[in-house]
Amino acid sequence: MRKTAVVTAGTGGIGLETALGLAAAGFSVTVVGRDRDRGARAVERIGAVDPSCPARFLRADLASLDEVRALAARLADNPLTVLVNNVGAMFPRRTELDGVEASFVVNHLSPYLLTELLLPALTAGAPSRIVNVTSAAVGVGGRVFDAAEPPGGYYGFHWYGRAKLAHLAHTLDLARRLDGTGVSVFAADPGGAATEMTDGTLADPAIVSPALRLLWPLVRRRFERSTSGPASVAARPSITAATDPALDGRTGVLIGADTKPRAPLRAAADPRVAAAVRRLGEQYAPLPAPADGSSD
Repeated sequence: MRKTAVVTAGTGGIGLETALGLAAAGFSVTVVGRDRDRGARAVERIGAVDPSCPARFLRADLASLDEVRALAARLADNPLTVLVNNVGAMFPRRTELDGVEASFVVNHLSPYLLTELLLPALTAGAPSRIVNVTSAAVGVGGRVFDAAEPPGGYYGFHWYGRAKLAHLAHTLDLARRLDGTGVSVFAADPGGAATEMTDGTLADPAIVSPALRLLWPLVRRRFERSTSGPASVAARPSITAATDPALDGRTGVLIGADTKPRAPLRAAADPRVAAAVRRLGEQYAPLPAPADGSSD
């Protein structure tokens, strides 16, 4: 059976470099993005890596949960070997998508929903892997998930970190849930790179709390250093998580920016955090009822 991979936000930056790496490893890669022209250029580059492994582009706006569901329906009929949830976004000003704070939608609810809907395809393709791209920003986000959005002022970097923490907690929880099914679940920390998401956004002091704004020259320099590397280097943790034979049989592992396993933030492994995040997923991105009508 041919190895297949899906990479979200795969038409540029870290996602495209991840797709290129998977093509070099012998995968037939599908990249997902919003722009058809960029998708066509990405497919051309990916296809040139190994012409025997076809590549394709599927258009979807992953900020829309309805489009996530439609995408999953297009992908669900064929076995899947690797799913890389590379999508991510940071919003300098508070934004809503269908009534829910946008950072939580894009960085957690969207990949959560796509993954859950593609579990039958991943099970059919087992041994298979799910790779969720995380961020060091998880360390600055709030750790209470009673609601999709915490109370108080909006600070884009902190809200991004909180949404990434939610998804990291979901990643580790999903690994426990799928243990023994042949579907392994990994997180990958790219460490930072110069991408469209970081270009300009991290130069706006409004994205951090008032306390950090007092130190803005230092904070901005740190942001600049952490996002100065090439996307090809930042993609290595995702490629490692998706392909490294040393990870066969393992699950629930975080691959750091140095492509080595490392311990996740303690809050991400807290069962109470995982349970709260799970409830929010069920509330805002409900899954279809099982075909047999059961509640399992």
